[in-house]
Amino acid sequence: MIAKIKEFLNTIREPVEPESSDDHTVAIVSLLCEVCNANHNISEEEQAAVERTLCKLLLIGNDKAKELLEIGKQQIKSSNSLFDFTSQLGDLDHPTRIKLIAAMWEVAYSDNHLDPIEESIIRKVARLIYVEHNEFIRTKLAAMPS
Repeated sequence: MIAKIKEFLNTIREPVEPESSDDHTVAIVSLLCEVCNANHNISEEEQAAVERTLCKLLLIGNDKAKELLEIGKQQIKSSNSLFDFTSQLGDLDHPTRIKLIAAMWEVAYSDNHLDPIEESIIRKVARLIYVEHNEFIRTKLAAMPS
């Protein structure tokens, strides 16, 4: 019975093609876009913060960051959950995971207001990519505006 159900699910499931040769990049951009779109309104400050953090995190130029931002916006529209993106980050090294959470905090605080939904998204992502709670808090405190 279970085999028949699996077989049926495999027939209706469309093959997933990677959006880019670097799944990490698209996943990271999409997670940053999830934070800035938490209240369904992406401000100019948040867009600039995403571009700035992408340049630092991925070591890319502004033009590439703008291009990736648009890709990320499209990805979050078609995504079902954060797991769609975090599942692609399983082989990231620990320091890069911490940098991603720090970048998410930077985006969340870019408009000088932390929305509870933004914090919730960052908390879920931290859990899904195995970032310890103390590191989650440390990166939050480091990103808080003075």
